[in-house]
Amino acid sequence: MTYGFIGTGNMGGALARAAAKTVEVRSSIVLANRTPEKAAKLADEIGASVADNLTVARECDYILLGVKPQMMAGMLSEIAPALKERTTPFVLLSMAAGLTVARIREMAGGDYPVIRIMPNTAVSVGEGVTLYCCSDNVTEAQREGFISLLHCSGLLEELEEKLMDAGSAVAGCGGAFAYLFLEALADGGVYAGLPRAKAQRYAAQMLLGAAKLALESGDHTAALKDAVCSPGGTTIAGVCALEEHGFRAAAIDAVLAAYDRTKALQ
Repeated sequence: MTYGFIGTGNMGGALARAAAKTVEVRSSIVLANRTPEKAAKLADEIGASVADNLTVARECDYILLGVKPQMMAGMLSEIAPALKERTTPFVLLSMAAGLTVARIREMAGGDYPVIRIMPNTAVSVGEGVTLYCCSDNVTEAQREGFISLLHCSGLLEELEEKLMDAGSAVAGCGGAFAYLFLEALADGGVYAGLPRAKAQRYAAQMLLGAAKLALESGDHTAALKDAVCSPGGTTIAGVCALEEHGFRAAAIDAVLAAYDRTKALQ
C-alpha cells in the first residue's frame, strides 16, 4: 500500500511521523507540499519519498489531504482530473475542520471513498486522539488499512459525523488549551522560585500523570480532584483561586468558541 500526504504542515507532518512508525517500507510514504523543501526535510527525517500533488493523486492508495479548509477547494480542483482518470481503488482522508464527507466529495468531483479524520499533534509521539468517520463506500479492508496505518498514534475512535465538530473542539483544539495551562503552571513555579526547565518538566509530567490516572481509574474527575484536596490544605487554596478567576467557565467557553468557529468554516 502507498500512503500520500498532500500538505506536511504541523498536523500533516505529525500524521506522517506516526505513519512512519507502522509502515514497514518507509518508501511507501509519499510527501507533497506547496513548499517542496519542507516536504524534503520531513522525508529525510522519516525515510519517505517526495512527489508533487498530482503524483500522489495518481498513484497512492490512501491520499491524506492535509491542507487548511480555506485551501481545500483549490487543491482538490487541481487533482480532480487525476482522480477521475484512476482505475485503481483509493481513499481520500480529510482532516479539514468543518468540511463534511459530502463537501469533500463535491469538491473532489466524484463520490469517492472518504474517511474524515480529526487528529491532534500528539499522534507524532503515540499519545494522540484521532476521531474518524467513513463514507458509505469505504470498504472494510480500506477501513482496516487506515486503522493499521495509525494504530500506534494513540486513541483511534469512530464517531458519528454529526459529532465530529464537537469532538474536534475537545480533542483537537484542546491540546492548545492544555499547553496554555501547562505554560501558566510553569510560570507560577518560576514565580515561586523554581528554575524554568524544572518548572516546565514538573508541570508536564504532572499533567501526563493526571490524564493517565483519569483514563485508567475510571473515576470521575471531581472525585480525583477531591482526593488531592486536604481540608484547609494547599491544593484547595489553589482550586479556590482558579474558581475565583472562572477557570472552568473559561475552559467551557474555549471549547464552544472552537466549535462555533468550526461551524462557521462550513
